[in-house]
Amino acid sequence: MTLESAILEVAILDVKPGQSKAFEADFEQAQAIISSMDGYLSHQIRRCIEVRSRYILLVQWRSLEAHTQGFRASESYQQWKALLHHYYDPFPTVEHYEPALF
Repeated sequence: MTLESAILEVAILDVKPGQSKAFEADFEQAQAIISSMDGYLSHQIRRCIEVRSRYILLVQWRSLEAHTQGFRASESYQQWKALLHHYYDPFPTVEHYEPALF
């Protein structure tokens, strides 16, 4: 499988004001969790220039199920959730993208 054929998870993360440094420190730990999951290929996180408390998380998965069933149904997801979910306001919408056919 190549990254070009992978499923791309996209999440816009709006972190509560004043909590960006703590979020970044906890994300440093959390990325070890997600990168150890079956079906995980790669990830990156970027900070928005215009809205400094906004981040975009991009995760490449082998399949949609690797994320929605494998990761989200795992005990590891509970650790991820405990580390990160309290930072978000509003809670992010997560979307999945497949390669375009052109």
